[in-house]
Amino acid sequence: MKTIIALITAFMAASSIALAQEKPDAPQFKLVQFHMALLRRGPKWSAGGLSQEVRSAHVATVMSLLESGKASIAGPLGDEGDILGVYIFRAKSADEAKAWAESDPAVKSGEVIAEMHPWWSEDVMKTPATPLKLKKVYLGFLTRGAKWTAEETAATAELQKAHLENIKRLADTKKLVMAGPFGDNGNLRGIFVFNVASLDEAKELAATDPAVKAGRLAIEIHPWLVPEGIVP
Repeated sequence: MKTIIALITAFMAASSIALAQEKPDAPQFKLVQFHMALLRRGPKWSAGGLSQEVRSAHVATVMSLLESGKASIAGPLGDEGDILGVYIFRAKSADEAKAWAESDPAVKSGEVIAEMHPWWSEDVMKTPATPLKLKKVYLGFLTRGAKWTAEETAATAELQKAHLENIKRLADTKKLVMAGPFGDNGNLRGIFVFNVASLDEAKELAATDPAVKAGRLAIEIHPWLVPEGIVP
């Protein structure tokens, strides 16, 4: 519980200072830097999806990255959005993570591009169960909302307090199971991962967030198929 609150405090604080300039690995947060690759449609993407040859090679690469521990999580999004899948890499540097993402045959072929982001989280991801089976969870991307502002005011501080109280409530239900900030201070602010029965339930939980209600943040939720056993 303390971990989730600390994570959300780190990336949702109403501050104009970029998260990358903070000290997210300070003891009170216990955060580890990972690198997230968002797989998006590339210039050679076709309406029919990946070619059979590329698909087979892509799956083999995903399995290899998971088995080696280079990828802590990898899995496709289960809808028709622009983001096709997500890798979370345990790498020593952004360059190393980028090289691993670009080793994917789907990226090499130009059918997919890998959009890289530094991402911070407590190291809660576990070894996948064997034999490998996929589990559906719900991944929410928090972004700057229509009323986002970097200005710190009494109103934003009060909104932040209410936001954190709601995070604690969701974590207490054990339905919010992962959260963490992006480290590049862009439009993407962080992620929520919900372990719930349906997309509608995930959306209902996300909609209770006071910052989302106020328009300071927006959230987009996708079904996410990940190896069973990884998500706490």
